Amino acid sequence: MKSLMLRQLSHIFVLCCLLFSSIMQSNAAPSSEQRSKGTIVAVGDSLTAGLGVNEEEAYPAQLEKKLWAAGYDWKVVNAGISGETSSGTLSRINWVMKLKPDIVILETGANDGLRGIDPRVTRKNIDESIRVLKQQNVTVVLVGMRMVRNLGREFTQGFADIYPAMAKKHNLLLVPFFLQGVAGDPSLNQPDGIHPTAEGYRIITKSIYPFARKAIDRSGKRL
Repeated sequence: MKSLMLRQLSHIFVLCCLLFSSIMQSNAAPSSEQRSKGTIVAVGDSLTAGLGVNEEEAYPAQLEKKLWAAGYDWKVVNAGISGETSSGTLSRINWVMKLKPDIVILETGANDGLRGIDPRVTRKNIDESIRVLKQQNVTVVLVGMRMVRNLGREFTQGFADIYPAMAKKHNLLLVPFFLQGVAGDPSLNQPDGIHPTAEGYRIITKSIYPFARKAIDRSGKRL
């Protein structure tokens, strides 16, 4: 119970920081970021937060830079929280809406898998998170994850099936695998073998970029 309360307080603290940052920016002199056409919020765990790398090296910052370079004047907010499970994501999804996202890139479930949480629970949490976002007219890009094989074939397959099933059910853009081209490569991962390096995030950003562009087109705020 104490651990749960601490995680909840951590979520609230991070979100308050994000909201405070947004308020401060709104009171500052106009900038290129404030003139953006829309907002993408990257929701996820440590893989989104960028654990172990500088903020500008995590994929949300790299994605924003890549979009602006291509003429897509959108800001990308990093709303990743290290250690978060799909239950944690669902518990704060209404807080995420306070960031006024037009698009949410949803990356969650990896910590569920690593903790051996029943894939049915993960599926239910992701399903409900997507439902809430769509109810608020947010365009969702779902990011697929995979689990290590030593958890057993039935578990890993059940886990992997969550993402295409949810994408099909809700008619979402699906990034097949967040760590495509990065997982298992020591040169692209930090010593823990789980979290990407800055170069690893560059590859991830390149994979996510076309889906972000498609989401912008779907949102109807391209121009």
